Amino acid sequence: MTAHLSPVLKQATPVVVDHALGSWIHGTDGRDYLDFTTGIGVTSTGHCHPDVVAAAQAQCAKIIHAQYTTVMHQPLLELTEKLGEHLPAGIDSVFYANSGSEAVEAAVRLARMATGRQYLVTVQRGFHGRTVAAASLTTAGTKFSAGFGPLMAGVAQTPYPDALRLGMTTDEAVDYALTEFDFLLATRIDPRELAGIVIEPVLGDGGYMAVPQRYLQGLRERATAHGALLVLDEVQAGVGRTGRFWGHQHTEGLVPDVLITAKGIASGFPISAIAAPEELMARAWPGSQGGTYGGNAVAAAAAVATLDVIDREGLVANAAERGTQLLDGLRRSLGDVGEICDIRGTGLMLAVEFGDPAAPAGSPGALEGARLAGAVQQACIDEDLLTLTCGPTGSIVRVIPALVVTADEVDTGVERLTRAVHRVVGRS
Repeated sequence: MTAHLSPVLKQATPVVVDHALGSWIHGTDGRDYLDFTTGIGVTSTGHCHPDVVAAAQAQCAKIIHAQYTTVMHQPLLELTEKLGEHLPAGIDSVFYANSGSEAVEAAVRLARMATGRQYLVTVQRGFHGRTVAAASLTTAGTKFSAGFGPLMAGVAQTPYPDALRLGMTTDEAVDYALTEFDFLLATRIDPRELAGIVIEPVLGDGGYMAVPQRYLQGLRERATAHGALLVLDEVQAGVGRTGRFWGHQHTEGLVPDVLITAKGIASGFPISAIAAPEELMARAWPGSQGGTYGGNAVAAAAAVATLDVIDREGLVANAAERGTQLLDGLRRSLGDVGEICDIRGTGLMLAVEFGDPAAPAGSPGALEGARLAGAVQQACIDEDLLTLTCGPTGSIVRVIPALVVTADEVDTGVERLTRAVHRVVGRS
């Protein structure tokens, strides 16, 4: 009998990879694809960066797996020192896991143990993972949490300041969302039981939206006032993706209590982490942090090499420059397409949204936005460009180049995406 992959796994493209390098995937079909998916924001230094490959190869010849609560290994010590150079002031203690979801769950445990409180508040449209606790925090779409309830108790959602969907100015939306947060604490969660607020500084699967700075500052003020923790999920927005090393650094003076990172930190090797002040981390109960594969030696070596490459090649600055180029190019070439309601981006984390953002979910307007986005994503494949969709209703084409993307590759991507959109909407 022949085994098959689960039928629930649906590929966004039919591409089978032969090999890949930098921003390019070379398929077994002989075609060369410009990869603006990067493994959903994972291959930060591009595919198979030679320094990352060399570090992993060298480590494989020394030790592959050294369980780090049994024996310590040098790559993890080097990674902790290197990561510490980029962590916010006062955040100096790190726990390693394998995936973003695991790191989110570790942050949930820490928040509840450190505060002795039970409730967590998450922001609508946020994505935090697919495991039970992480899915319980996720409101980027029902597909991430439906079908295996009941979910984890002690979680409440507060509105996102979604100016586009609400038909408000950004300031109006922020005022509305902060007022609703305060109302939540007056009607559902006693502030004395609030353990933490969990939010992505730039929304990932929920829509590739930069959270307004004043809203983040408002949440920081409220967490401090109520003795709760501000937990920033930087799994997708971190490690240079937004043109700053951390996505929250676009908000001046903002410092989280707990920071979560994964994805781009090791250029494709599975490793994640939470970071917090040592005094706070020490409040986790003994035995609550661990795991067989966490902080794997090969993944840690790849992460050290990744951070070295990002620093040496100036990839955070490149993300900012190429992101501006990409956003400007898309707005010039697609700004007059009536089916598009918004083109936005922060660094190399960009979105092209279709349809009517105010249309109720399931309505013809919302369904049309999803249809257009899906058709464009598929049309991109014919243009040898790989993209993905996202958003609660699937109405967004997201564009996620590697941090090493060049100016010429950005121009090529704009041209290919523009042709795909024009073909779908019936332009020549």
